[in-house]
Amino acid sequence: MNRRKRLIVGGLWIAVAVVMATTLDLGVPSSVNGAARLFVVVLALFLASVYLLDPWNLVSDPFRQD
Repeated sequence: MNRRKRLIVGGLWIAVAVVMATTLDLGVPSSVNGAARLFVVVLALFLASVYLLDPWNLVSDPFRQD
């Protein structure tokens, strides 16, 4: 995956995290629903970091076919 595609996908994951973060209440989640929303925000930010930073060379593997 080239750099442009990685930036687009990483930006989309950040947008997902921002949209989900707007639905969270301030403080520690007190319900399962709030905890699930927080989990989605953390997961989206993790996936954005994987696409943007590519720390383990997972996305830009030269032997993987696009």
